[in-house]
Order: sequence, then structure tokens, then C-alpha cells
Amino acid sequence: MASLDRVKVLVLGDSGVGKSSLVHLLCQNQVLGNPSWTVGCSVDVRVHDYKEGTPEEKTYYIELWDVGGSVGSTSSLKSTRAVFYNSVNGIVLVHDLTNKKSSQNLYRWSLEALNKDSSPTGVIVSNGDYDREQFADSSVPLLLIGTKFDQIPENKRNDVLTRTAFLSEDFNAEEINLDCTNQRYFAAGTSNAVKLSRFFDKVVEKRYFTRDPSQMTGFTERKRFNFKSVHYD
Repeated sequence: MASLDRVKVLVLGDSGVGKSSLVHLLCQNQVLGNPSWTVGCSVDVRVHDYKEGTPEEKTYYIELWDVGGSVGSTSSLKSTRAVFYNSVNGIVLVHDLTNKKSSQNLYRWSLEALNKDSSPTGVIVSNGDYDREQFADSSVPLLLIGTKFDQIPENKRNDVLTRTAFLSEDFNAEEINLDCTNQRYFAAGTSNAVKLSRFFDKVVEKRYFTRDPSQMTGFTERKRFNFKSVHYD
């Protein structure tokens, strides 16, 4: 096969949320039978057809960098992770729908990656609410994925989906909620498959078709961060 252009996408989130299972599903189209803890970073590749079905269609490699560790790690470990954050073209933020803390920690994960800082100070928070402008200004496309959807009781799903909708709005990102042990969630033609393809198209466009693709920086300003969000009280 001829060499293909590629883009780099980080997969971030707390340990145990299902990042490795998600990456395996996306790249191998198979359920990961026996997931293990990721030490450092694991990279897998997905083949993506940019603007599929149009005259502009072109095939790219999507490198998915599954970054291990905890957002509450020591400064030394965060500094070690910083090497994975160079030349990032997109970020997939993964949280466990049954664990609110993993959802809250996505703010810390995104700030750590986008600011490339071992001790991120974060975004402005006014009246207990996150400043969405900071995420809107980021040149790095974001996608929000919630896992373990199958483990949420039917009578609580509306509340959980309301919470994830707030997250999606805060990050200015589309959301996908799924069960990583079921391939049907990314079946061709489903809304999830469409959202995923749209995200990868956006990542490719930012990398290869923007005026200055090398300027893939994080937030333009550094401001105080308050981790109390009205969405999670």
C-alpha cells in the first residue's frame, strides 16, 4: 500500500473508563476481550476516507494515541505525559457514564493536553459555570465519548444524557454514548458512525487544509480554574 498522510488524535480520560477498548473497537472493528491498564501510551491506527463519496475523497491514517495515567498524577508523571501532547491534531475525551468524577476530570485532561502544562491552571469560571469561549477558541477539534451506556438503568438514562449534553456544550464538541463491548454502536450509517466520520474529517481539514496547520496550539490565555461546575452539583 502506498504511504498515506496521517493525523494524530489523543484519546484522553481517567483510567478504567474504557479508552483501550474504544481504540481497539475503532481500529480493529472488534471488541477487546481482555483489556489491560495502559502504561505510558499505546498507539493504534485507523484508516479513514476523508469526504467519502465526494470528488475530494482521500484516504488518511488516523493515529489514536491512548494515553494512560490519572489526571491527579504527580507533576513528574504529568511532565512525562507532556511528550505525547506535541503536534496534536484532535482529541477524543472519554468518560464513564456511570462515574460523574470521570466526566468532571475531562476538563483537567483537556487543559493538560492543550496547554502542555504539568500543572494546568485552566479556564475562567464565572458563577460556577465553565467559560465555553475558551474551548470554542481552541484550534484542536474535540469529540466527547461516554462509555458503559449499557450499565445505566433505564430510569436514569435521561438524567445522564442531560448531563452529557451539558458537557458537549461546554467543550463545543459532538457527543457519542456507547457500550464498547458492542460493535453495533459504530455500524455503518448509524448516527455515531456519522459523527465519528465528521470528527475525523474536521481533524484532517485542520491538519492539511488550514492556512497554517502548524499552529495547533491550545488556549490563547491562561486563567484561573474552579472545578465546581453547576452541572455536577
